[in-house]
Amino acid sequence: MRAVVMRVASARVCVGSRVAGAIERGLLVLVSVGNDDGPRDAHWIADKVVALRIFRDAAGLMNRSLAEAGGAVLLVSQFTLHGDARRGRRPSFVAAAIGPLARTLFEAVGTELAGRGVSVAYGEFGADMLVESINDGPVTILLDSKRTF
Repeated sequence: MRAVVMRVASARVCVGSRVAGAIERGLLVLVSVGNDDGPRDAHWIADKVVALRIFRDAAGLMNRSLAEAGGAVLLVSQFTLHGDARRGRRPSFVAAAIGPLARTLFEAVGTELAGRGVSVAYGEFGADMLVESINDGPVTILLDSKRTF
């Protein structure tokens, strides 16, 4: 499972003219489920998202976690994070999970986050979405539950 974690002042996802999910201060988390992912990967991603020390403390240092800072998460599915563009000009997405597996594990990340007391808003799984964010910092962290990077 892969995730792009962005510290944001605010973020929202629109599907058509409807706002599907929105947060104020917190993290915008783009998540991609791989074919070989399972519940342990969802657990690992949720643990990392909650515990990453990327919020400023009183001294202005990135020393506080989401749990300590009290921010929310906007969780958005993005299968293209498993895109492989090493060869040619058209990325291959064969490593990305599709259908029920992808949806189940994506939702498991949200459930794990909520179980840790985090307020979670969602994009719409499988929809064509417009994602807006006001990045804070900017701070952007890449996560991979298989630790390939």
